[in-house]
Amino acid sequence: MNLKGLNLREKLHVAQEEHVSSLEKSALESLFKSTISFADENLDERLKNHRVASNSFDFDRLDTSRIFHISAIKQVATTYRLRFLPLKYFKPELPDLAKDALLELEDQHGIELEGLQIMAPSKLFKLEDKDDPVLFAPMGNGYYYLVAQWGSDLHPLRKWLVWPFRGPAHLLTLLAAISFVLTLMIPDGMFSKENSTAEFWILFFFFFKGVVGLSIFYGFAMGKNFNPFIWNSKYFNA
Repeated sequence: MNLKGLNLREKLHVAQEEHVSSLEKSALESLFKSTISFADENLDERLKNHRVASNSFDFDRLDTSRIFHISAIKQVATTYRLRFLPLKYFKPELPDLAKDALLELEDQHGIELEGLQIMAPSKLFKLEDKDDPVLFAPMGNGYYYLVAQWGSDLHPLRKWLVWPFRGPAHLLTLLAAISFVLTLMIPDGMFSKENSTAEFWILFFFFFKGVVGLSIFYGFAMGKNFNPFIWNSKYFNA
């Protein structure tokens, strides 16, 4: 079976439609009030510096399909267990595709972009890899402009692979399902001559306590946390 990879830009558009009813020109123009100072640093040096800022884009030159609200970005990041962090925390060097897109955007608008953010899997903030990072520039008022996207698409099953990390209820549901399956695997008559509903549920709760305990131990040992708490966390072992 050939599964199609997940494209983050497509998922951002879906989330955007759920959180933002429309992106009217008059509403967006109010975002572009800030000014920006020009630096003499070269591109690589500027990218190492993170300054929280909004950028003074020329609205008439913007592609509105690339504008996303922070609520849409958060939804995608928490659904697929991604991080949305300042570019300075991104360890791999930006590819030429992203640098060219960034320089082209700066040339079109006559600005130097500041406060750049990256949405990508957690491992890309520690190790070099190629899994679908997305580069954003802040516009103010919670809006971000998608500057560039590169690399391969995310695994099509990633949403379900990270589903247990979306919250405590999700994790407990999975652990309960695992406990139920383990209970069903116990041969009939292993603990008593007659099977009963009470015996089944006693075994179920025995397995449930065990898998919950192992999960808690693993979570503390590995420093894991749920998606809503790590999507914009700079701490790598979250």
